[in-house]
Amino acid sequence: MPRKLDLRTGRPVWSAYRAPAVPTDSLTRDVKTDVLIIGMGISGAMMAEALTADGHSVACIDRRGPLKGSTAATTALVQFEIDQPLSILSRMIGKAEARQAWRRSRLAVSNLAARVTELGITCGLSRTQSLYLAGTVLGPPELREEAEARRQAGIAATYLTPRPLAEAFGIDRDGAILSHGNIALDPRKLTAGLLLKALGRKARLYTPVEATAIKDSADEVVVATRDGPTITARHVVLATGYELVDIVPAAAHQIISTWAIATRPQPRKLWPCATFIWEASDPYLYVRATTDGRVVCGGEDEDFVDETQRDELIPDKSERIAEKLGRLLPHLDTRPEFAWTGSFGTTTTGLPCIGAIPRHPRIHAVMGYGGNGITFSRIAAEIVPASIRGLEDTDASLFAFNH
Repeated sequence: MPRKLDLRTGRPVWSAYRAPAVPTDSLTRDVKTDVLIIGMGISGAMMAEALTADGHSVACIDRRGPLKGSTAATTALVQFEIDQPLSILSRMIGKAEARQAWRRSRLAVSNLAARVTELGITCGLSRTQSLYLAGTVLGPPELREEAEARRQAGIAATYLTPRPLAEAFGIDRDGAILSHGNIALDPRKLTAGLLLKALGRKARLYTPVEATAIKDSADEVVVATRDGPTITARHVVLATGYELVDIVPAAAHQIISTWAIATRPQPRKLWPCATFIWEASDPYLYVRATTDGRVVCGGEDEDFVDETQRDELIPDKSERIAEKLGRLLPHLDTRPEFAWTGSFGTTTTGLPCIGAIPRHPRIHAVMGYGGNGITFSRIAAEIVPASIRGLEDTDASLFAFNH
């Protein structure tokens, strides 16, 4: 069953803000349901909200509890810009498909903002612009090409030369792309809010419950759990984040470790519009602010998963991130008040894998999220419920496992 991971260590900044409590039950007997969701992080919560809104009976299980996995470690820059620049992705998968992936990502951010507003979930949602700075992957000429590729795809992008960039944002770089339409939020509050909406529609949430085996047949899926009871469902959705389940093809998926810091609140020192800032570099630095003016900065990613080694690097990585942040925005107090690390899955293209697992039509999975976890969770919460209703989302093939 799942290859277990300790998904995060340290003290994520979100622990400073209280998320609503999500009541869960113990699983004491066998259960039957339309859809079983394994995982109660942001992906599972979005899926539970979408499926209960469609009228399905839903059960969710998690071996830790709601909000306790990777969700708390995310820095929650909810961007439509995919990790792989559009100009590079076009060369990897073809121009038409790359454009469609970027457009769908943009639509997902817009749909998520609309849904959060419609449901009245309080999670510090704010719309924000983003600055993509010239770096080691894309220098100024390539960044101009990227801005043009986005415009041709119908995605607004403004290329800034060094002087306007310095005048508007006080940042000294060789160039940047300015874009609009991203959102910032508190991921724990959003996850709790979505689970509470699902609970209000009679979803059943069981923790701590660990799935140990999944057996599917033509008309149902039976999931065995560590403590004995089984759950029988018409469909199962694996929203286990970066803990891959053995049944999921892992070929194009790798686990990355990342580190992040958050400063004390300093609202008066923030840069204009508290714009998201990230770099066209590998690994890249990414910066955002919280609603009360803390600066959250992450990066220094490395492609290994040894948790002991990852955790031991927190002090060193925090120092390096704080130093880079100071070079980028010299007027900030960059001393970390919070420092943490987490692991996440990524794919070569930067696109997620969403949909039914090959040869297992009743088992759906959402995997390989890279830096766009929350955006891709929203896409999954549109594609999978459509599939369960017997419909096909227009972009399902773009993100399918066998694509």
